[in-house]
Amino acid sequence: MVYDRRRWVAGLFACGLSIQMSMTPARFPVSVIVECTPLASRWQSERWEPVAVEVAQGEAIPSSPVRNPIDAAGKRWRFGGYSIELHRSEAEGYFLNTTSPDPKVFVMWRSAEERGSPPIRPDVVTVSYNEAARLMDGGEHVDAVPMPAEILAWMAPFVTEHYKPEPRRKVRRNDPFADRDSGGTPRRPR
Repeated sequence: MVYDRRRWVAGLFACGLSIQMSMTPARFPVSVIVECTPLASRWQSERWEPVAVEVAQGEAIPSSPVRNPIDAAGKRWRFGGYSIELHRSEAEGYFLNTTSPDPKVFVMWRSAEERGSPPIRPDVVTVSYNEAARLMDGGEHVDAVPMPAEILAWMAPFVTEHYKPEPRRKVRRNDPFADRDSGGTPRRPR
């Protein structure tokens, strides 16, 4: 019998099986707030870090950083044009985040290539524990900031629809003496 993929796929659709072909991720536009904290240290005078993520209005269009108008010293900057994307393959990481006592948004940042203020730039914004762990394992700078309620409410239906816990498997003990009796002699196989 010759395997014909087209017939097999056509048979699936004829039986009423529908395959969701849309692979575009769900997106939520956000802005990242970066703040400078003065330090009392002889090696470093200040520390720049992401401190918040705000819901952005409209599409996520990259823009240059904007100084916070309330902050005259220029210690808080808003980076717009980022979006949080939800992918079905990361559903476990989203589930772990949404069920934690303090859900977080993870911001991966890098040092800015050009001179000026601020000296860091956000690169990736994610809400997956697993993706943030992979980024940190790769040596990237990742900071966690509190998750706004709007993002948590947006994520909840996605997580309930796509997260399927792994089935429990029976674990076979790795005991080298399991096939011996109490006297140390090997047992006969059954």
